[in-house]
Amino acid sequence: MVTSLVVLYGNAIVLYRVPLTWSRWRCKLSHAGLLSVAVVLSVLGVCAAFDFHRGNNIPHLYSLHSWIGISTVVLFTLQWFGGLCAFLLPWTPLAFRVFLKPLHVWMGTAIFILSLIASLSGISEKLLLTLNGRNGSNTEPYTALPAEALFANSLGILVVIFGLVVLRILSNHKWKNPQFENESDRPLLTDAR
Repeated sequence: MVTSLVVLYGNAIVLYRVPLTWSRWRCKLSHAGLLSVAVVLSVLGVCAAFDFHRGNNIPHLYSLHSWIGISTVVLFTLQWFGGLCAFLLPWTPLAFRVFLKPLHVWMGTAIFILSLIASLSGISEKLLLTLNGRNGSNTEPYTALPAEALFANSLGILVVIFGLVVLRILSNHKWKNPQFENESDRPLLTDAR
């Protein structure tokens, strides 16, 4: 889930901000490609979580992490499908694309923030449930900071740093590529080079 909704998603949303010499069409295809892999991985991650819960008799969707996580995956899937239809299909009306673009950009940032929250709350929840020193487990309690806790805490810090870097890139309007601002230029197949 961290790979799909944080790393791939974060890289996909900054593609239009980093100073690449790619054409607009190539950026769109890269953006869509990264997000396509991310949506597949996130759906597989949700399926794996449900299978794990079912196999261990754990209730589904009982925690704040699960509510935020499932909402994030649903919003992301809707955003991905809507973006695919609106911005990659050539017959989508231009007026609709121009109308949808600000909402698409805002929702993309909001979904990224939700994915950061879901990841951090998931890491904490897993640590608190796994390293509690009870249930007959041989693990050290979380308060003793065993290797698993050190690894998970470090992953959480890396998620926060990555998230802050992505949000900083998105907030830097100087890095916006002006040629990507106008939705009126329709991509042609010859632009893909």
